[in-house]
Amino acid sequence: MTSPLTLGIDFGTTNTVVALADAAGPAHLVKFSAPEGELFAFRSCLSFHAGDRPNERAIAAGPWAIEAYAEDPAETRFIQSFKSFAASESFSETTILNRRYRFEDLLSTFLLKLRAYAEAGMAELPERVIVGRPVAFAGAAPSEPLALARYEAAFSRLGFSEILYAYEPVGAAFFFARELDHDATVLVGDFGGGTSDFSIIRFEREAGAMRAIPLGRSGVGVAGDAFDYRIIDNLVSPALGKGSSYESFGKVLPIPNRYYSAFARWDQLALLRASRDMREIRALVREALEPQKIQRLVETLDENYGYQLYRSVSRLKETLSQDEAALFEFEAGSISLKGGVRRATFEGWIAPELALIEQAVDAALADANLTPDDVDRVFLTGGSSLVPAVRAIFHRRFDPARIETGAELESIASGLALMGREGDLGRWTSRAGGSA
Repeated sequence: MTSPLTLGIDFGTTNTVVALADAAGPAHLVKFSAPEGELFAFRSCLSFHAGDRPNERAIAAGPWAIEAYAEDPAETRFIQSFKSFAASESFSETTILNRRYRFEDLLSTFLLKLRAYAEAGMAELPERVIVGRPVAFAGAAPSEPLALARYEAAFSRLGFSEILYAYEPVGAAFFFARELDHDATVLVGDFGGGTSDFSIIRFEREAGAMRAIPLGRSGVGVAGDAFDYRIIDNLVSPALGKGSSYESFGKVLPIPNRYYSAFARWDQLALLRASRDMREIRALVREALEPQKIQRLVETLDENYGYQLYRSVSRLKETLSQDEAALFEFEAGSISLKGGVRRATFEGWIAPELALIEQAVDAALADANLTPDDVDRVFLTGGSSLVPAVRAIFHRRFDPARIETGAELESIASGLALMGREGDLGRWTSRAGGSA
C-alpha cells in the first residue's frame, strides 16, 4: 500500500531540497521566506554563536546561518558541507561552544531548523519520508553502514514512523520519467557537491501506467567540492604559503602540506582553526621565509573566511562554465587575491576527478550490461553537470540529441516524493540496515 502523502528529502552537500507528493499530481517543493527572498534550495550549513548567558547558543541554518556568519564571522562557528563526513569513521564528534556534536547531532539540528524555517507544508509531517542517499558516499574509505546509521538517528528525531532511503539518481530518474511518452532506457547522472552518482533505469508503459525497472548503478566520491579544492590548491594555497619554506635551527624546511589539506573539504576549515596545527601555523609566521603568506593563512583561519572563499571559487566555476576565461577574486579583510584562469587550465587541474567520473559512467553501463547505443535518453542534473568538461564525458559516448539537463536542484527531492506512489517500494528503497 502506498501512503497518501510522502516527503522526499534531498540532503545535499551544498543544498537541501524538500518536496511533498500525494496520490496524484506533481510534487510540491517546500518554500522558505529567506532574507534574500523566497527559495526552495536551502543551503546545507549551520552557524553557532555564543549568547549573552553561560551555555547559551544561538543556532541558525541555511541562509539564516550565512546571514549570522556575515554579521560576525570572527565569533561565529560556521559549518558547511558536513554531509561529506557522514561515512567517515575518523570523525566521531566536534566541540562547538563547549558542547560535543556527533554527525547525527549536527544533522538533526539542521533538519529541525529547516523545518522551523519552512512555510506551509511542514507544520505536520507525514508518517513516511524517503531520503536521498549517494550511490557512493564521499571520503577515502567511506563506511556506508555508519552513514546510514547516522542518517537514521537524525531523521528519527523528527518523529517519522517510516524512514526509507533511495539512491539520489533514482529520485532524479523518477522526476525525469514524468515527461516520457514512450518506453525508454534512461541513464541519470547526478553531480552534487561530494559525489557523482549514476543509475540506469528502464521505463515501460504497462496498462496505462509507467513501470520502472532498475538496470545498473555506479558512483564515485568526487564532485563539485573536489573541483573547488583544485582551484584553491592552484590559486589560493600558494598565496597562503603552500610550497614555501621556513627556517629552523639553521635548516631551511618546507611548510607542511597538511596545513592545506583541510581546504579539500569545507567542513574541515573550522576544525583546523581549533586544532594543534593552528598553534604551529602561528609560530611559523616568525620563522617563514615569506611570512606575509603565512600571515594570510592565519587571518583566513582566525577570521573564518571559509565562506567568502567558497563564494569566490563558486563564481569562478560558474563563469568558466560559460566563458573560456575568467577572473578569480578573493577579497576578505586585508587579503586580496586576483588572477586570470582559462577554462583549459581549470580542466587540466580537475583531470584526475574527470577520469574517476568517466570510469564511474562506464561502470554503470557495465553493471547494466549495456552499451552507450542501448541508452535512449541521458538526464544530467546537479550543479557540476554544467561544467563543460563533465558534459563532454557524455557527448563522447552518447548522441548529443539524447542528452538533457535541467531542474538541477529540484529533480531529486521531487522524484523521491513521487516514488512514494510506487506499489512495490521495496524495489526502489531500503531501510537503514538494508540495501536499495
